[in-house]
Amino acid sequence: MSIRLGYQMPFFSNTASVRDLFPTVIAQAREAETAGFDAVFVMDHFYQLPLLGAPDEPMLEAYTALAGLATATERIQLSALVTGNTYRNPALLAKTVTTLDVVSGGRAVLGIGAGWFELEHQQYGFEFGTFTERFARLDEALQIIQPMLRGQRPTFEGAWYRTENATNEPRLRDDLPILLGGGGEKKTFALAARFGDHLNIICNASELPRKLDALHQRCAEADRDPATLDTSFLAFVIVDEDGDRARKMHADLVAPLGIDLNKLTDAERAATVVDRQFSGTPDDVAEQIRTRVLDQGIDGVIVNMVANGHEPGTVELAGRALRPLVG
Repeated sequence: MSIRLGYQMPFFSNTASVRDLFPTVIAQAREAETAGFDAVFVMDHFYQLPLLGAPDEPMLEAYTALAGLATATERIQLSALVTGNTYRNPALLAKTVTTLDVVSGGRAVLGIGAGWFELEHQQYGFEFGTFTERFARLDEALQIIQPMLRGQRPTFEGAWYRTENATNEPRLRDDLPILLGGGGEKKTFALAARFGDHLNIICNASELPRKLDALHQRCAEADRDPATLDTSFLAFVIVDEDGDRARKMHADLVAPLGIDLNKLTDAERAATVVDRQFSGTPDDVAEQIRTRVLDQGIDGVIVNMVANGHEPGTVELAGRALRPLVG
Protein backbone atom coordinates (compact mmCIF):
# COMPACT_ATOMS: atom_id res chain seq x y z
CA MET A 1 0.00 0.00 0.00
CA SER A 2 1.31 3.45 -0.87
CA ILE A 3 1.62 6.31 1.61
CA ARG A 4 -0.59 9.25 0.76
CA LEU A 5 -1.23 10.38 4.34
CA GLY A 6 1.26 9.79 7.15
CA TYR A 7 1.50 10.82 10.78
CA GLN A 8 4.91 11.45 12.36
CA MET A 9 5.54 11.64 16.12
CA PRO A 10 8.72 13.64 16.76
CA PHE A 11 7.95 14.83 20.27
CA PHE A 12 7.57 12.94 23.56
CA SER A 13 7.70 15.74 26.13
CA ASN A 14 3.97 16.06 26.71
CA THR A 15 3.39 13.56 29.52
CA ALA A 16 3.78 14.02 33.25
CA SER A 17 5.76 10.82 33.75
CA VAL A 18 7.83 8.38 31.70
CA ARG A 19 5.27 5.65 32.48
CA ASP A 20 2.65 7.67 30.60
CA LEU A 21 4.88 8.31 27.60
CA PHE A 22 4.37 5.20 25.48
CA PRO A 23 0.65 4.86 26.20
CA THR A 24 0.33 8.36 24.70
CA VAL A 25 2.30 7.21 21.64
CA ILE A 26 0.05 4.16 21.27
CA ALA A 27 -3.06 6.32 21.57
CA GLN A 28 -1.88 8.60 18.76
CA ALA A 29 -0.98 5.66 16.50
CA ARG A 30 -4.38 4.04 17.07
CA GLU A 31 -6.14 7.33 16.44
CA ALA A 32 -4.18 7.76 13.19
CA GLU A 33 -5.16 4.25 12.12
CA THR A 34 -8.83 4.89 12.85
CA ALA A 35 -8.71 8.26 11.07
CA GLY A 36 -7.48 6.73 7.81
CA PHE A 37 -3.77 7.54 7.89
CA ASP A 38 -1.69 5.14 5.81
CA ALA A 39 1.41 5.14 8.01
CA VAL A 40 2.74 6.24 11.36
CA PHE A 41 6.34 7.35 11.81
CA VAL A 42 8.76 8.00 14.64
CA MET A 43 12.11 9.76 14.33
CA ASP A 44 15.37 7.84 14.44
CA HIS A 45 17.17 10.08 16.89
CA PHE A 46 18.62 9.68 20.35
CA TYR A 47 18.35 13.36 21.31
CA GLN A 48 15.57 15.83 20.67
CA LEU A 49 16.21 18.07 17.67
CA PRO A 50 17.25 21.71 18.10
CA LEU A 51 14.08 23.23 16.63
CA LEU A 52 11.85 21.10 18.87
CA GLY A 53 13.52 21.18 22.26
CA ALA A 54 16.62 20.59 24.35
CA PRO A 55 18.84 17.58 23.56
CA ASP A 56 18.00 15.87 26.86
CA GLU A 57 14.23 15.91 26.33
CA PRO A 58 12.60 12.46 25.89
CA MET A 59 13.42 10.54 22.70
CA LEU A 60 12.60 6.89 22.06
CA GLU A 61 14.77 4.47 20.10
CA ALA A 62 12.93 4.10 16.83
CA TYR A 63 12.78 0.39 16.11
CA THR A 64 12.00 -0.64 19.67
CA ALA A 65 9.11 1.84 19.64
CA LEU A 66 7.89 0.64 16.23
CA ALA A 67 7.91 -2.98 17.39
CA GLY A 68 5.77 -1.93 20.34
CA LEU A 69 3.36 -0.14 18.00
CA ALA A 70 3.19 -3.24 15.80
CA THR A 71 1.46 -5.13 18.60
CA ALA A 72 -0.85 -2.21 19.44
CA THR A 73 -2.16 -1.53 15.90
CA GLU A 74 -3.64 -3.67 13.14
CA ARG A 75 -3.52 -2.02 9.71
CA ILE A 76 -1.35 1.09 9.67
CA GLN A 77 2.14 0.95 8.14
CA LEU A 78 5.11 1.54 10.46
CA SER A 79 8.35 3.38 9.72
CA ALA A 80 11.08 5.69 10.90
CA LEU A 81 11.22 9.11 9.24
CA VAL A 82 13.99 8.47 8.62
CA THR A 83 16.52 5.90 9.82
CA GLY A 84 19.98 7.41 10.18
CA ASN A 85 22.19 5.14 8.07
CA THR A 86 25.28 5.95 10.16
CA TYR A 87 23.74 4.43 13.31
CA ARG A 88 23.54 0.80 12.15
CA ASN A 89 25.37 -1.73 10.06
CA PRO A 90 23.29 -1.98 6.84
CA ALA A 91 22.88 -5.76 6.91
CA LEU A 92 21.68 -5.52 10.51
CA LEU A 93 19.27 -2.76 9.50
CA ALA A 94 17.86 -4.97 6.74
CA LYS A 95 17.35 -7.70 9.34
CA THR A 96 15.77 -5.24 11.80
CA VAL A 97 13.22 -3.79 9.40
CA THR A 98 12.41 -7.24 8.02
CA THR A 99 11.78 -8.48 11.55
CA LEU A 100 9.50 -5.49 12.12
CA ASP A 101 7.68 -6.53 8.96
CA VAL A 102 7.20 -10.07 10.30
CA VAL A 103 6.13 -8.84 13.74
CA SER A 104 3.62 -6.40 12.22
CA GLY A 105 2.19 -8.77 9.63
CA GLY A 106 3.68 -7.01 6.62
CA ARG A 107 3.36 -3.34 7.61
CA ALA A 108 6.98 -2.16 7.78
CA VAL A 109 8.49 0.52 5.55
CA LEU A 110 12.21 1.26 5.55
CA GLY A 111 12.61 5.01 5.78
CA ILE A 112 16.29 5.91 5.44
CA GLY A 113 18.60 8.90 5.06
CA ALA A 114 22.28 9.74 5.32
CA GLY A 115 22.24 11.08 8.90
CA TRP A 116 22.98 14.66 9.90
CA PHE A 117 22.77 15.34 13.67
CA GLU A 118 26.42 15.72 14.64
CA LEU A 119 25.87 15.97 18.41
CA GLU A 120 24.40 12.46 18.53
CA HIS A 121 27.33 11.04 16.61
CA GLN A 122 29.84 12.81 18.82
CA GLN A 123 28.32 11.84 22.14
CA TYR A 124 27.28 8.28 21.20
CA GLY A 125 30.59 7.52 19.50
CA PHE A 126 29.36 7.09 15.91
CA GLU A 127 31.63 8.26 13.12
CA PHE A 128 30.15 11.39 11.58
CA GLY A 129 32.50 12.10 8.69
CA THR A 130 31.93 14.62 5.95
CA PHE A 131 28.74 15.27 4.02
CA THR A 132 30.21 13.49 1.00
CA GLU A 133 31.29 10.50 3.09
CA ARG A 134 27.86 10.07 4.66
CA PHE A 135 26.21 9.89 1.24
CA ALA A 136 28.86 7.50 -0.04
CA ARG A 137 28.05 5.29 2.95
CA LEU A 138 24.32 5.50 2.24
CA ASP A 139 24.89 4.52 -1.38
CA GLU A 140 26.85 1.46 -0.29
CA ALA A 141 24.31 0.60 2.41
CA LEU A 142 21.44 0.60 -0.07
CA GLN A 143 23.38 -1.74 -2.35
CA ILE A 144 23.32 -4.21 0.54
CA ILE A 145 19.89 -3.49 2.02
CA GLN A 146 17.81 -3.51 -1.15
CA PRO A 147 18.83 -7.02 -2.27
CA MET A 148 18.48 -8.36 1.27
CA LEU A 149 14.90 -7.06 1.40
CA ARG A 150 14.23 -8.72 -1.96
CA GLY A 151 15.37 -12.19 -0.89
CA GLN A 152 18.84 -12.06 -2.42
CA ARG A 153 22.11 -12.85 -0.60
CA PRO A 154 24.50 -10.04 -1.47
CA THR A 155 28.25 -10.29 -1.33
CA PHE A 156 29.59 -6.74 -1.28
CA GLU A 157 33.00 -5.17 -0.71
CA GLY A 158 32.96 -1.39 -0.42
CA ALA A 159 34.95 1.39 1.16
CA TRP A 160 32.61 1.40 4.17
CA TYR A 161 30.75 -1.89 4.34
CA ARG A 162 31.18 -5.53 3.39
CA THR A 163 28.94 -8.58 3.35
CA GLU A 164 29.43 -12.18 2.32
CA ASN A 165 26.36 -14.06 1.10
CA ALA A 166 24.25 -12.11 3.62
CA THR A 167 21.05 -14.04 4.39
CA ASN A 168 17.85 -12.39 5.59
CA GLU A 169 15.22 -14.87 6.79
CA PRO A 170 12.40 -15.03 7.64
CA ARG A 171 10.67 -12.60 5.29
CA LEU A 172 7.00 -12.14 4.52
CA ARG A 173 7.52 -10.51 1.12
CA ASP A 174 10.06 -9.34 -1.43
CA ASP A 175 8.63 -5.85 -1.92
CA LEU A 176 9.10 -4.17 1.46
CA PRO A 177 9.06 -0.46 0.50
CA ILE A 178 12.12 1.77 0.73
CA LEU A 179 11.48 5.44 1.49
CA LEU A 180 14.22 8.03 1.13
CA GLY A 181 13.83 11.26 3.08
CA GLY A 182 15.49 14.64 2.59
CA GLY A 183 15.72 17.66 0.36
CA GLY A 184 19.02 17.21 -1.42
CA GLU A 185 18.42 17.66 -5.13
CA LYS A 186 21.60 15.92 -6.25
CA LYS A 187 22.46 13.15 -3.80
CA THR A 188 19.23 12.27 -1.97
CA PHE A 189 17.06 12.55 -5.07
CA ALA A 190 19.53 10.49 -7.12
CA LEU A 191 19.50 7.70 -4.53
CA ALA A 192 15.70 7.82 -4.44
CA ALA A 193 15.60 7.45 -8.21
CA ARG A 194 17.91 4.42 -8.03
CA PHE A 195 16.63 2.63 -4.93
CA GLY A 196 13.43 4.21 -3.62
CA ASP A 197 9.77 3.40 -3.78
CA HIS A 198 8.91 6.70 -2.08
CA LEU A 199 10.61 10.07 -1.56
CA ASN A 200 9.59 12.26 1.36
CA ILE A 201 10.72 15.77 0.47
CA ILE A 202 11.78 18.00 3.34
CA CYS A 203 11.87 21.65 2.29
CA ASN A 204 9.88 24.85 2.37
CA ALA A 205 6.60 24.54 0.49
CA SER A 206 7.54 27.36 -1.88
CA GLU A 207 10.54 25.30 -3.04
CA LEU A 208 8.45 22.35 -4.23
CA PRO A 209 8.29 23.23 -7.94
CA ARG A 210 12.09 23.41 -8.11
CA LYS A 211 12.45 20.21 -6.08
CA LEU A 212 10.14 18.31 -8.42
CA ASP A 213 12.01 19.58 -11.47
CA ALA A 214 15.25 18.31 -9.93
CA LEU A 215 13.67 14.96 -9.07
CA HIS A 216 12.52 14.51 -12.66
CA GLN A 217 16.08 15.20 -13.79
CA ARG A 218 17.49 12.57 -11.41
CA CYS A 219 14.88 10.06 -12.61
CA ALA A 220 15.83 10.75 -16.23
CA GLU A 221 19.50 10.17 -15.37
CA ALA A 222 18.56 6.85 -13.76
CA ASP A 223 16.32 5.94 -16.72
CA ARG A 224 13.31 5.77 -14.43
CA ASP A 225 9.77 6.96 -14.99
CA PRO A 226 9.12 9.52 -12.19
CA ALA A 227 5.52 8.32 -12.03
CA THR A 228 6.85 5.09 -10.45
CA LEU A 229 8.34 6.99 -7.49
CA ASP A 230 5.77 8.20 -4.96
CA THR A 231 6.37 11.57 -3.32
CA SER A 232 5.24 13.22 -0.11
CA PHE A 233 5.92 16.43 1.77
CA LEU A 234 6.69 16.75 5.50
CA ALA A 235 4.30 19.32 6.99
CA PHE A 236 4.06 20.78 10.49
CA VAL A 237 0.35 21.04 11.25
CA ILE A 238 -1.39 22.91 14.07
CA VAL A 239 -5.12 22.27 13.81
CA ASP A 240 -8.03 22.93 16.13
CA GLU A 241 -11.77 23.44 15.71
CA ASP A 242 -11.05 26.86 17.18
CA GLY A 243 -8.89 28.48 14.50
CA ASP A 244 -7.78 31.26 16.83
CA ARG A 245 -6.46 28.69 19.32
CA ALA A 246 -4.57 26.91 16.54
CA ARG A 247 -3.01 30.15 15.34
CA LYS A 248 -2.00 31.08 18.88
CA MET A 249 -0.34 27.67 19.34
CA HIS A 250 1.45 28.29 16.06
CA ALA A 251 2.67 31.70 17.22
CA ASP A 252 3.82 30.22 20.53
CA LEU A 253 5.63 27.41 18.71
CA VAL A 254 7.80 29.72 16.61
CA ALA A 255 8.26 32.54 19.15
CA PRO A 256 11.34 30.89 20.74
CA LEU A 257 12.95 31.01 17.30
CA GLY A 258 12.59 34.80 17.29
CA ILE A 259 9.73 34.71 14.79
CA ASP A 260 6.69 36.95 15.22
CA LEU A 261 4.00 35.53 12.95
CA ASN A 262 2.01 38.74 12.99
CA LYS A 263 4.90 40.75 11.59
CA LEU A 264 6.10 38.46 8.80
CA THR A 265 5.75 39.58 5.21
CA ASP A 266 4.86 36.99 2.56
CA ALA A 267 8.48 36.96 1.42
CA GLU A 268 9.71 36.41 4.98
CA ARG A 269 7.25 33.54 5.48
CA ALA A 270 8.52 31.85 2.33
CA ALA A 271 12.11 32.12 3.55
CA THR A 272 11.61 30.72 7.05
CA VAL A 273 10.51 27.48 8.71
CA VAL A 274 6.99 28.96 8.77
CA ASP A 275 6.70 27.95 5.11
CA ARG A 276 6.61 24.31 6.27
CA GLN A 277 3.84 24.98 8.77
CA PHE A 278 0.06 24.99 8.38
CA SER A 279 -2.37 26.21 11.04
CA GLY A 280 -6.03 26.98 11.62
CA THR A 281 -9.31 25.12 11.51
CA PRO A 282 -9.48 21.75 9.72
CA ASP A 283 -10.85 23.49 6.64
CA ASP A 284 -8.09 26.13 6.81
CA VAL A 285 -5.36 23.50 7.02
CA ALA A 286 -6.87 21.38 4.26
CA GLU A 287 -6.99 24.35 1.90
CA GLN A 288 -3.39 25.32 2.71
CA ILE A 289 -2.13 21.76 2.15
CA ARG A 290 -4.07 21.49 -1.11
CA THR A 291 -2.86 24.75 -2.64
CA ARG A 292 0.68 24.93 -1.26
CA VAL A 293 1.61 21.25 -1.52
CA LEU A 294 -0.66 18.91 -3.47
CA ASP A 295 -1.44 21.32 -6.29
CA GLN A 296 2.31 21.61 -6.89
CA GLY A 297 2.41 17.96 -7.98
CA ILE A 298 3.19 16.14 -4.72
CA ASP A 299 1.35 12.84 -4.23
CA GLY A 300 0.82 12.95 -0.47
CA VAL A 301 1.65 14.51 2.86
CA ILE A 302 3.20 13.35 6.12
CA VAL A 303 2.21 15.57 9.02
CA ASN A 304 3.53 16.03 12.49
CA MET A 305 1.53 17.85 15.12
CA VAL A 306 4.05 18.89 17.73
CA ALA A 307 1.81 21.46 19.40
CA ASN A 308 -1.25 19.33 20.16
CA GLY A 309 -1.12 15.93 18.45
CA HIS A 310 -1.09 14.29 21.87
CA GLU A 311 -4.49 15.78 22.72
CA PRO A 312 -7.18 13.12 22.18
CA GLY A 313 -9.15 13.75 19.01
CA THR A 314 -6.64 16.04 17.31
CA VAL A 315 -5.08 13.40 15.04
CA GLU A 316 -8.57 12.28 14.05
CA LEU A 317 -9.44 15.90 13.27
CA ALA A 318 -6.47 16.20 10.94
CA GLY A 319 -7.19 12.87 9.28
CA ARG A 320 -10.80 13.76 8.62
CA ALA A 321 -9.72 17.02 6.96
CA LEU A 322 -6.81 15.67 4.90
CA ARG A 323 -7.86 12.17 3.87
CA PRO A 324 -10.27 13.36 1.16
CA LEU A 325 -7.48 15.39 -0.46
CA VAL A 326 -5.23 12.42 -1.12
CA GLY A 327 -7.71 9.69 -2.03
